[in-house]
Amino acid sequence: MAVGSCCFQARLKRSLEMKKITLTAMAVLALGISASAANPFSDVTPNDWAYQAVVDLSEQGVVVGYPGGTLRGERNITRFEMAQIIARMLANEDQMNAEQRAMLDKLAGEYADELGNLGVRVSNLEKKVGNFSFSGNSRVRLLQYYGDKGEAVDKWDGRMQVSVKGQVNDSTYAYGRLRYDMNFKGKDKRDAYMNTLYVHHDFNGKAGLTLGRMDLFLGQTGLQYDDTFDGAMATIGSKKLAADIGYGRFIGGNLGKADTKEERAAAIARVYGRSGRLAYDAEYIQGEDKYDARIWGAGLTAGVTEDIDIFGDYYQNTDYKGDPQTWTAGFAFGHYNMKKPGTFRIAGQYISAEKGSFLNDTTYTASAAGLVEDRNDINRSRFWLASADLVLMKNVRLHGEYAFDVKTNGKAKTNYDDLATVSLNYVF
Repeated sequence: MAVGSCCFQARLKRSLEMKKITLTAMAVLALGISASAANPFSDVTPNDWAYQAVVDLSEQGVVVGYPGGTLRGERNITRFEMAQIIARMLANEDQMNAEQRAMLDKLAGEYADELGNLGVRVSNLEKKVGNFSFSGNSRVRLLQYYGDKGEAVDKWDGRMQVSVKGQVNDSTYAYGRLRYDMNFKGKDKRDAYMNTLYVHHDFNGKAGLTLGRMDLFLGQTGLQYDDTFDGAMATIGSKKLAADIGYGRFIGGNLGKADTKEERAAAIARVYGRSGRLAYDAEYIQGEDKYDARIWGAGLTAGVTEDIDIFGDYYQNTDYKGDPQTWTAGFAFGHYNMKKPGTFRIAGQYISAEKGSFLNDTTYTASAAGLVEDRNDINRSRFWLASADLVLMKNVRLHGEYAFDVKTNGKAKTNYDDLATVSLNYVF
């Protein structure tokens, strides 16, 4: 495959004199497409050197030929025909490695006018300036949190994040994200800061190394942790099965609130992947000795049908008194897609969190799980959580959460209110 990729890139650098049969052969090698189908073209025979490549790429819809069932592989292609092939290859961009994607981006830029005439809108290309690409998201949110007496307190806030990715070379890029938080109801702190900054090195598309402050999402639900991590993270594998090994500091959560920077350090190892309708993961977190953190965890999402999922996460700290546990289990109906208005997802789940096992930087906004770490007189928090997402229009999502039937264990005698949140989320 490595030889095929090199040939692919060399051939793509040629211009209008490139023969169609050569281009299609190199494209199928680069995309790693393999298929078995009947020959769709009368002027391509099994004796032609690119026969299988042409057949495979036709099966994928990248090459369609001419009326009458011919390919005309000996004639030079036009810029318009080249643009057609590029447009079809863009649909398979997720199958390419970093080097191949970079080459395809260059081609898309070269043939941008022709792609525009075809009605192909290349979003990623439109956001690029030189070696830089930009993206972002914003949010306006109404939420509730607990006051001193367990009452639900309202808050209205907003957030915008702007990300920039700089392609250093074919295997290395730098990524940074600027965040601005605003409080519309209370005192406005007007915080603007870089909450993510890292460099990533890719090794042949099968391994990678990330250095800096990066996003870290644990489990299937993000119940345990959904924040940033400072340090180094090595990755190896594929979508079906991958493994991470990292060392650094949890910026959010309890590990990030240790008394000294030295106590915040932790090692993390995890495996995760997806196969068919199954998604799975397993994690291990070892904190510094002073923190007493040896957390084991695992999660699973199983697609019962195309629309119905069951999911769960489980964590236990075996280095804390009583070996406390944090877990959630639930189900969901539907799958939302930010590019498809009207798509939705609704879910319901039960959450149980015990002091010492919960890192307390969850992805959920309406959550009573944090009580076990925020309050010294609470050892366990249990509640139900309902959530819903609806794509109102392209790249605009309405999100809601409702936490109810909150129960706690410990010295506290407080009856805690239900919590709710609703937000409008935008991506660009």
